[in-house]
Amino acid sequence: MLALEDGTVFVGGAFGATGTQSGEVVFNTSLTGYQEILTDPSYCRQIVTMTSPHIGNYGVNTEDEESARPQVAGFVARQIAGRYSNHRAEGGLGEYLQRHGVIGIEGIDTRALTKLLRVEGSMRGLITTEHDDPAQCVKLAREAAPMEGADLVSEVAPTETSTWSTGLSADTGDQPSAPHRVVAIDCGMKRNILRHLVTRSGPVTVVPPTLSADAILHLRPDGVFVSNGPGDPSAVHATIETLRGLVGRVPIFGICLGHQMLALALGASSFKMKFGHRGANQPVRNEITGRVEITSQNHGFAIDPQSLERSGAIVTHVNLNDQTLEGFSHPDKLLFAVQYHPEASPGPHDATYLFDSFCEMMSTGRSAHTV
Repeated sequence: MLALEDGTVFVGGAFGATGTQSGEVVFNTSLTGYQEILTDPSYCRQIVTMTSPHIGNYGVNTEDEESARPQVAGFVARQIAGRYSNHRAEGGLGEYLQRHGVIGIEGIDTRALTKLLRVEGSMRGLITTEHDDPAQCVKLAREAAPMEGADLVSEVAPTETSTWSTGLSADTGDQPSAPHRVVAIDCGMKRNILRHLVTRSGPVTVVPPTLSADAILHLRPDGVFVSNGPGDPSAVHATIETLRGLVGRVPIFGICLGHQMLALALGASSFKMKFGHRGANQPVRNEITGRVEITSQNHGFAIDPQSLERSGAIVTHVNLNDQTLEGFSHPDKLLFAVQYHPEASPGPHDATYLFDSFCEMMSTGRSAHTV
């Protein structure tokens, strides 16, 4: 059973693990890439609905994991494939979710659920194989913690410093043409981001989001990357304070939650979106070049562009569906950030040039002009 805080209840078939979990119910419009979605730490405490009706047909494998395990609170699909077929598959989706303790529900009208969320907005919900009283389930959904004010970075981020050295072409032995010392602040970072950074700059030092600005600068980085992650950006106070201490002292590139926290560090304000952007087909216009990019996105909060521009930042990217802010740079502080995911996984590769822009900024010591 899936119960929403507005009183709506969906009854379907269970797959994956058994139990009860609450979370924010959201939808993702990607046609493929369910394993990358499941393992994206940005989905912490969220029950993800796939709008594509047929899920699981190509199985799962370890290479497509974006973190060490699934991060979602629950998974919703119209139909789970009865069998999988792919030469890369190492197992089935249902067994994978069962092994990692993730509850799934199938056989419900996901189109009706998605339309409801688009009209009313993302809601708190409960997914359960244990309770059969709809009224009790709705009550438990309403008691779930809201996403506003939630610092979920502490639930998914590392506590120790490490090094990542696997790039996109690890099997070829290729070396980056312009190595840089990159420090990545891991707030729930997807692995494909690290692969892009390593391919262009060499091994990346990955640090927890609680590390101070002075400690990061002590590592003598050529550039600092700040990652995606879950929850309300305004609640991640320690990392915002760290970024305030880094702005203007080292080149910085931020993605998703990193974009939001960089903006907050500059004095901007954030707000909760009605139903957010989650999918691999979001159109974004580059305001510098006029080029339209199809992008992969996963966020439920956004930055108020007027509050950001008061800091001297420049809007570089805008969402063409709802005109929300998708990217900015600052001409005097050697930083830029985007709300979407240029590393994709899953999704198109229209925006991978941003990693090259970061390398250019580190090499030249000038603000990136290609964003």
